[in-house]
Amino acid sequence: MDSFSAHELIWTGSYTADSGGSGIGIGAVAPAADGTLRWLGVAAEADSPSFVAVHPSLAAVYAVAEQARTVRAYRRAGAFGLEPAGPAWPAGDAACHVAVDPSGRFLVVCCWGDGQVLFYELDAEGQITSRTAAAASRDPYGDAPGAQASGGGTPDREDPDRDRAKRPSRAHAALMLSDERVMTTDLGHDLLRIWNVRSGPVPGLDLDHEVVMPRGSGPRHLVQHPGGNVFVVTEYSVEVAVAMESPGSADFRLGHVGPATAGGALPGDAAAEIALAGDGRHAYIGVRGSNRIGVLQVVDGGTALRAVADVPSGGNWPRHHLVGNGWLHVAHERSGDVVTFPLDPESGLPGAPAGRLDVASPTALVPARAGLTRRG
Repeated sequence: MDSFSAHELIWTGSYTADSGGSGIGIGAVAPAADGTLRWLGVAAEADSPSFVAVHPSLAAVYAVAEQARTVRAYRRAGAFGLEPAGPAWPAGDAACHVAVDPSGRFLVVCCWGDGQVLFYELDAEGQITSRTAAAASRDPYGDAPGAQASGGGTPDREDPDRDRAKRPSRAHAALMLSDERVMTTDLGHDLLRIWNVRSGPVPGLDLDHEVVMPRGSGPRHLVQHPGGNVFVVTEYSVEVAVAMESPGSADFRLGHVGPATAGGALPGDAAAEIALAGDGRHAYIGVRGSNRIGVLQVVDGGTALRAVADVPSGGNWPRHHLVGNGWLHVAHERSGDVVTFPLDPESGLPGAPAGRLDVASPTALVPARAGLTRRG
């Protein structure tokens, strides 16, 4: 289940005062000898760096500033510090996610507030040199009357736009696919959007095709299985869906859709992150509200997932989590901590919590070594 080495840094995103949080900026933690985490310090002061990504080959880190509507490059400084590398670049409203191309050519930033998907070109030093907006999303359900999501959750609370004639676009996350395309989620329009990367004098993203999700499901985060299928967690319906390549085509299509938890969604639940074990046999989904981690077994060669157990996350509002080296680390935004669980190597089930680390308003856990975030 190795996703990062036993002595490697992990960056923490956070919400700061401008988002009602108590964080200071990007934090640095590291695994101790027993697998639990220890706090190293604040790597860089920043306003609500809610998500962080790392360059594949350079000592460069990128963070969105959610309320400031920017994205910025940082360079490593000292043992665990970060310093700005160039100016902050404008992003969109509530820029909530950043992902880096595995070859280090570009970034993709997703913006929850206005639905923008933004492409940023990088130079040989890892600095941002240009910004191009991708095509805006169009709601595939148009003016259709509202409908319940296919799973549980609390539709009126979690998707207040579901019964409106016009639902706003809510781009939420980007995934660099193994075939060098990019897949993004649109939580408001219930869409997966697959993009080709355009080179030339004006690089950017060209829409290839879309996968329409069940209305009101709210696709949020996603991860690619080693077999090629993409697993998507839905925030509103608290489900997991499989996007599969169609036979004889590079187009994705919607396959399996099933519950993200063994016990079903409860009132007030909102699913957050999905992560894979390094061997690809289990997936872990965080559920805010009831504060659980859903453990799912990957079955039928990665074409479906089966919920096998729910485990209390150990804190309040599990926004993000990381799997690696036989451990599960869960970041709780509202209780301000990261709780560590050992994972059984055969069943994949978390054991009793092994440690708890105070981290102010954590929103993301990202290994500092490039290439590891893609494997969960």
